[in-house]
Amino acid sequence: MNEDDDLGALCAGAGRSLAEAERPVLARYGLSMWQYVVLSALAAGAAPSQLVLAQQIRYDKTRLIALLDALEAEGLVVRAPDPADRRARVVRLTPEGIERHAAVRSAIREVEDAKLAGLPPETRRVLRSALAHLANSG
Repeated sequence: MNEDDDLGALCAGAGRSLAEAERPVLARYGLSMWQYVVLSALAAGAAPSQLVLAQQIRYDKTRLIALLDALEAEGLVVRAPDPADRRARVVRLTPEGIERHAAVRSAIREVEDAKLAGLPPETRRVLRSALAHLANSG
């Protein structure tokens, strides 16, 4: 791959490379990538419902239940009835979930820093900004 490749191919290659580098970190903390994605979304604030959480992370709502069941069994999240709609469940991190997410995030940042070691800080900032724009523009 080179910088003249299509953006999709470059992003896919970068994503695979980062996912491979992060896999051992996630395994060390007993999490899958999707479980980490859920914890990261919840770290930004409680999800008003499981449906909204599924939409936020672009994950199938029927598969999300099993993911949340596993995280709840680990004591990392809790689900409580929504006071405004008892059929819906509000999902939030537990103190253990906050702690585990922070530890994993720190370890993943170390992996990212190692991967980006050859880039100047401003280039890293621009890269993060551009990727965030792409991720949120769809």
